[in-house]
Formats: sequence, structure tokens, C-alpha cells
Amino acid sequence: MEQRLNTVMAPEPATGPATRRVVTWDVRPQGYCSEHEHATRANVAQRLAALQGWAFAGAYDASQPGPDPLYFVPSDTLTDPHQARAMGIAGVDDLFGGVVPHAFVATKAISHPLIGPDAVRPLGWSARIAVEIGDAALPGFTCFSLDEARVAGRALLDIGRVRLKPVTATGGRGQQVVDGIDALEHCLDAMDDRAIATEGLVLETNLEQPQTYSVGQLIVAQRVVSYCGEQRLTRDNAGQEVYGGSDLLLVRGDFDALLARVDPPPPLRRAIEQARRYHRAVIDCYPDFFASRVNYDVAQGLDGQGDWRSGVLEQSWRVGGATGAEIAALEAFHQDPACQRVHASCFEVYGEAARVPAGAIVAYQGNDPEAGPLCKYTVIKNTTTPHADTP
Repeated sequence: MEQRLNTVMAPEPATGPATRRVVTWDVRPQGYCSEHEHATRANVAQRLAALQGWAFAGAYDASQPGPDPLYFVPSDTLTDPHQARAMGIAGVDDLFGGVVPHAFVATKAISHPLIGPDAVRPLGWSARIAVEIGDAALPGFTCFSLDEARVAGRALLDIGRVRLKPVTATGGRGQQVVDGIDALEHCLDAMDDRAIATEGLVLETNLEQPQTYSVGQLIVAQRVVSYCGEQRLTRDNAGQEVYGGSDLLLVRGDFDALLARVDPPPPLRRAIEQARRYHRAVIDCYPDFFASRVNYDVAQGLDGQGDWRSGVLEQSWRVGGATGAEIAALEAFHQDPACQRVHASCFEVYGEAARVPAGAIVAYQGNDPEAGPLCKYTVIKNTTTPHADTP
């Protein structure tokens, strides 16, 4: 399995033209297309273009083809491999993001097993992935019918409170926690059974006051970078608790290199190992999958019975909340070939009073029509270059 992972994820020598144009691409109008998300992707695309000596050409326009092939920074994980290939996206060197063979593979749905062998499932579902992921995820089920969700919820309530998670929502939005059968039934009765049949619903053991880690990997400009770190929460302009940024340690190399170079404490080591196992499971069970940017959220905390648990909550194969820190690290590695480790922190700060520290790299600062006043920036804390006598 290790050999398989390395074969799929390691960058191959570039075979295409040396010159490309980097473009952003709004894959779905209803996707990640707010003002601040547009601005963030444009910032990422410009910096990726500069890293590789290419031109930034703005938003993708199919009606205006140019002389050079394109490198895409899409808004979403691409779910149509045939469309991706027709646009010249054949591997990790062609985009900052990922391509999956079915839409559900890009969601939380794949993190958990179905309720039974005869459960409703979408075309292309891999029954084996739940076995491959194993205890790399928290106890839970994915359901594609309300009746099955009721069965799954009742079973999980034996452990403690249950979290109901729409599979396409991000940042914890839309999730509900229930502590009994009546609350479970009330939540499920209010849901759209057609939406669940199409997208699915995740029911998962709830952790009390969890610590959430980010574990990820990038393949850009023939360079592999892996990282780990902790997430922060904040309050948005509506007072809702949402993602507020990440503090990351990034190193050159794959997940094995990350484990070797960071020497993490046991909880963080567990998180990295679980993210690596989840990642391998996706590659093995969906061989048409590839991604140049992967991120896994891993939560650790106590379940309703007081038992400590750890597991991958969800995956991201597109520009995400940690991308500001990721790009800053790529720039640091590019500027100093001897640099081996980078500490970077990204922030999402809501409200009019947001202050940007001196030297910060700002991806967006403005009054988003949907999110309100928001500032997104990254701070490089330090970089590590080995001494001459370091092996």
C-alpha cells in the first residue's frame, strides 16, 4: 500500500510546455464563489504563477483560448474526470486541487460505512473504503435515506450525543447535535429526504470540546510539501462559531517525512497517521482520484462515555482555509533551497476592527456582501535551515 501511495502521489517530471497561464475557475455558481473566496483564489493563483514563472491570466474564459496551456485553481474539487481531461487536467501538474470519479467522493460521505449491506448507496460507491479507513474516522454512518438515518442515529446514541452533518457544508455550518431519540426524530423530520437521497447525511459520534488538527500535502512545481498543525475557531459577523485559521508546521517531503522530521507528540502523531491512512484508502478504493492539494481535519476529544477518540472529520481537495499558510511555505522553500521547515499561521478575522500585523501577507480585506467585514492573512513565524554539519 505504501508503494501505491508513493506511485500515485509523487510528482512526475514535467513533460508539457514550460510556459503556462494560471487561471481561476468557478466550477459551480453555487460553490465557493463569494467575494472573499474569489479574491482569495485570485491571490493564490497569482502567487502560484509567480512561483513557477508563469503568467496569471485571471478567470477562466472558455471563449478566449490562448497560445499556452492552462494551470487551474478551481473553486471546488472536480467531480467529472472526463470534463477535466478535456480541459487538459490529466494529473497533479495541471491544477491546484483534486479530481474525483464521483461527486460524493469529494464530500464527508466517504468517511463512514453504510448502515448495512443492503443500504441505499449511489452508483460507484466503494464498500471497501470503510474497511480501509477503519478507525481513522470516528464511529459513524453515512445514510442516503431518512429511514436508515433513524436506525444509524439510534445505534450511535448508545455511545452518547450524535452529530448530524450535511455532507457538503464546510466550517461546521449546518450541523446539529442530538442527545436523545426525540431530538433525533425532530431533526430528521425537518430534513429534505430528496436531498439526503442525492447527497447523503453523516451521523457521527459527537466529541466534547474537541481539538482539531489539520494534516495536509501539496505537490506544486515538482515539490512535495507536507504539514500538520492546529486549527482555531472564531466568531463570524453573525456570532456563529466558525473556522478562524490554522497554525502549521510544513516540511519538505511526504507524510513519512513529516513524521520523521517533526517527531510529534502522541496525539499529533495519531492525527498524522490517521490522515495518511484515510488518504491511502481513497487512492486504493478510487484509483481515478488524484490531487495536488490535500487537507484532512482530524478531531480528538472525549465521547459521551468519556472515552478518548481521534478521527478524520473530512477531507478537502481544493483551495481551503489553510491555503494561505501553504502558499507562504512554498514561497519560503522556493526562496531558500536549504530551508527544511516553515512555521506559518493563517487567520480569518471578522469585524470592522480587524488589525493586520506588520509583515503579514493579506489575501483579502474588505466588506464581503455575504460574510460582512473580513480579513484573511498569513504570518510566517520562522523558517529552519539546517546547519552545515546537519545530515
